[in-house]
Amino acid sequence: MPKVAVIMGSYSDIGVVKPCIDILKDFGIEVDARVISAHRTPDAAHEYAASADANGVEVIICAAGKAAHLGGVIAAYTPLPVIGLPVKSSTMDGLDSLLSIVQMPGGIPVATVAINGGLNAGLLAVQILAVKYPQLKDKMVKYKSELARKISDDDKKLQEELGL
Repeated sequence: MPKVAVIMGSYSDIGVVKPCIDILKDFGIEVDARVISAHRTPDAAHEYAASADANGVEVIICAAGKAAHLGGVIAAYTPLPVIGLPVKSSTMDGLDSLLSIVQMPGGIPVATVAINGGLNAGLLAVQILAVKYPQLKDKMVKYKSELARKISDDDKKLQEELGL
């Protein structure tokens, strides 16, 4: 079974992370969710990242706000793909988090999704894993088909409401 680690820098990030965890579980992916801070527990961050591959993790999602260095710190210690999930902060509406995650130095890539984009972080992890797991690719095709069907249904509903 594929396994994704979802790490948040603070428990207060759970509201942003929950849609990510939920969609991963919906796709049948094992989730290891942790609270580890790049700044307050740097040794734990290093230890977790360095051992993630050996522990069966295949993708790591890191949610962090403000000086959001968690994804970069984790990426420095693992060969696994890392997805950064910027969390909206109270001071700069998450722009600080986004820029902290997306501006990684050469050699330490961190894929980045939208501010508070937990759902997309989970879906990106699914798409990365789908390269190795054909059943996930099939589920992703069905998921996107369902999205298209919903939009088509919404369009029909709109046309009816407007009498067009």
